[in-house]
Amino acid sequence: MEYPEGNVIMKSDVFSKDGKVSGQVELPDLIFNVEPHEHAMYLAVRQYLAHQRQGTHKAKEKAEVSGGGKKPWRQKGRGTARSGSTRSPLWVGGGTVFGPRPHTYSVKLPKKVVRLARKSALTLRVRESNFVVVEDLNFASIKTKQMAEVLSALNLTGQKILHLLPASNDNVYLSSRNIERLTTQVADKISTYDILSNKKVLVHKSAVDVLIKTFAE
Repeated sequence: MEYPEGNVIMKSDVFSKDGKVSGQVELPDLIFNVEPHEHAMYLAVRQYLAHQRQGTHKAKEKAEVSGGGKKPWRQKGRGTARSGSTRSPLWVGGGTVFGPRPHTYSVKLPKKVVRLARKSALTLRVRESNFVVVEDLNFASIKTKQMAEVLSALNLTGQKILHLLPASNDNVYLSSRNIERLTTQVADKISTYDILSNKKVLVHKSAVDVLIKTFAE
């Protein structure tokens, strides 16, 4: 794969599913060795979490509460405070004053900031030696045991792992689904939050090229 002129290329070991080193893969500095930008990562995580909120909260205000059309008592002569409706916010069963209304929590960020945040997160995982490249897995059938054996061979059992595939693969995805603390995604769909919320990043060799093509711009 061609990289911009002057770009430094790191090498990373590639492991087989048996846990043995079977080769190496190139990790260009353009993606995997940038200067980590903490504020960009903060903004990207904030955006991700904001987009998880539905914003469907709602409380009825005075005009929306059923009933209350009749004045409870006459205006004068009773020695009590005047009242025009039993649905006043002052009454039990009345409407809410300035209650929550449905709205979106959407946060917009420039594409360059989002891309920088993901590069920064990947760089951190590489520098921590928490970026593990494995030969492309392709199971003939759906069995959780197969994926568990791979994790065991790579000494990753029990750790919180982001497992990246080059493309959708039902057998691998479904074999990984029931393993606790293992999240499987296609490489070009990951967010900064996905990278930072998992201690280890387990990447198929072909998925490295997908990451480079996605974030190289």
